[in-house]
Amino acid sequence: MTAAEKNQLYSHLRTISAWAKGYPSASFDTEIPQFTDDQILVSQHEPVELTQGESPAVISVPQIQGRQFQAATLEEISRRQEAIARLDSQIKQCQRCKLCKGRTQAVPGTGVLNPAVLVIGEGPGADEDAQGLPFVGPAGQLLDKMLAAINLSRTTNCYIANIVKCRPPKNRDPEPEESDACRSYLEAQIAILKPAMILAVGRIAIQNLLQTSQGIGQLRGKILSYNNIPLMATYHPSALLRNQELKRPAWEDLKIFRTHLTQLHPDYDRAFLQ
Repeated sequence: MTAAEKNQLYSHLRTISAWAKGYPSASFDTEIPQFTDDQILVSQHEPVELTQGESPAVISVPQIQGRQFQAATLEEISRRQEAIARLDSQIKQCQRCKLCKGRTQAVPGTGVLNPAVLVIGEGPGADEDAQGLPFVGPAGQLLDKMLAAINLSRTTNCYIANIVKCRPPKNRDPEPEESDACRSYLEAQIAILKPAMILAVGRIAIQNLLQTSQGIGQLRGKILSYNNIPLMATYHPSALLRNQELKRPAWEDLKIFRTHLTQLHPDYDRAFLQ
């Protein structure tokens, strides 16, 4: 965090504290601490279950496109919180397609409101349908390890969502009309959260985002674009659970993704205002 950002945050906190205690912020101490820019820390994370004994390496990627990530202000976080809450309420009451008839509950998404990365999967499974949260089953546990390998987490710098918000019967692929019914919800999430990058996990996610029939093998590991937001696809964690040989190429994808993200957002692995 820069000195300017710290000064702004300190000012906001003084004002909020004054309101809470019932006296004007002007009665606070007049001496403002002298802040300095943080030094970027080198993370010690190593890949988990994706490779054996290999430390992260710098990968050459195409010229960076996309906006430089900016930490959101308290006012912006509050606005996003209200917008996401309204959207979540709409999703939980949605009856746009037949998937609503078989759900236990809809699964809007989870994560921080100032995400460096928006992770997009296919749709809820049985565990997600039961808990109302995305990626909480075995595939979700592996996804968390994949993200941690490149210093990402749903609790600090990611938001996780799906193409469809209700579980398809027996975990089948979402049908086109089902994906189309949910499209505006995902588009709204992207517009509200303003991620620096999008990571699509699995064939269904990337095909729906790009409206293409190309397979995941052709699309993975490349820096693409979705509405001017850098986008990359990799294998779905459930595919890695079925086929261990996919873990190596998945790790290569994640290294490329991390390098691109680092250039857009050099300190993405530091916790920002939630």
